[in-house]
Amino acid sequence: MKSKTLSATFILATGFVLLLYNGGSRFTMGLMLKPMADDLNWTRATLSLTVTLFMVVSAVVLPVIGRLVDRYRIRTVLLASVLLSSASVALMSVIQTPAQAVVLYGVLFALATAGTSIAPIGVMISRWFPKHLGLANSIAISGMGAGQLVIILLLTSQLETIGWRGAFLVLAALGLLLIVPLALLSIPEPALPGPGMPNEPLGSAKFELKLSGLLRDSKLWYLLVIYAMCGFQDFFVATHVVAFARDQGMGPVASGNLFALMGLVGLAGVLMTGFVSDRFGPMLPTLICFLIRIVLFGLITVTTSVVAIIGFALVYGFTFWITAPLTIVFVRKYFGTAHLGMLTGIVAMVHHGAGGLGAYAGGIVYDVFGNYQVIFQIMLMVSFAALLMTWQLSRIRIPST
Repeated sequence: MKSKTLSATFILATGFVLLLYNGGSRFTMGLMLKPMADDLNWTRATLSLTVTLFMVVSAVVLPVIGRLVDRYRIRTVLLASVLLSSASVALMSVIQTPAQAVVLYGVLFALATAGTSIAPIGVMISRWFPKHLGLANSIAISGMGAGQLVIILLLTSQLETIGWRGAFLVLAALGLLLIVPLALLSIPEPALPGPGMPNEPLGSAKFELKLSGLLRDSKLWYLLVIYAMCGFQDFFVATHVVAFARDQGMGPVASGNLFALMGLVGLAGVLMTGFVSDRFGPMLPTLICFLIRIVLFGLITVTTSVVAIIGFALVYGFTFWITAPLTIVFVRKYFGTAHLGMLTGIVAMVHHGAGGLGAYAGGIVYDVFGNYQVIFQIMLMVSFAALLMTWQLSRIRIPST
């Protein structure tokens, strides 16, 4: 029993550290957006499009990653992913053209990030914490908020000295120092189901039947739309909040530190989610998330004072990770565990893909209007729609088995 507890603790710590680097590295583009655009003489839409491609590519491969961890050892997927992540980030320090940014960040780094994302880590956690999945998954995912805090604070403090190119090199070094040695350690895993067990081979008739049934299941479509709207908002904010704050007169250090502090308050949000979802289910924290966002986007469309920007950023940061640990909880609740990795990957794919559109939409709106007010109004309407869809999903009865 003691050995099993130690193994579970190690798995939880592994997930936390992997997501710490994942969270810190994926959001560095929000910190780099303005200095890169100014230095390279690129438009914000150009860099936002790179983020969009990153989100789309990482999203598209998530179901594949999920299927891999359903069938094979997670350690192999993690090791390959962190090596590719560090290499692609290091090469970002020498880019000169948009095409190079597209290949390195939009494609290679996207593939690497998917391999250490919430989907595979969530499956890994679910195998060891079936009774307290919400809390355990929240603890692991809180690593993303910690990464946004620690890594963004570190890079912000050095950005004026080493520049954005040096910041990418530091990020790559952190990946090698913190992630690769950890991934090389032996990660104990329960035996995966064999033939005839819940996880059927990908090409089996039973699997195809379940998949065709899922495509007609309203619960899946509600869930996908909710996560799409959530992602659309999340990655607009993550990509543009620093540039928005600087446009309103905040300095580079203050705006960068504000972005980092969003990760700190995000820790509180994600841990609250774990406790609440284990006790009341995943629906309540999701409703709370979108209610808060209605207030926030309503506020920022009325005033863009420094106080309002700080309040908007920090409170939004509280909501940023709320739906992340709930993905696997929703999937297990509505669809069981037979294809947990693949279905979690599909939901995460939609969230990230829509997130890429949100990041790009922010860049387009800024380039056309010279400010973010129109996109803030759009986000307010999206918040109302997401709240309504979540409420509708909560009213669908789950057949007893």
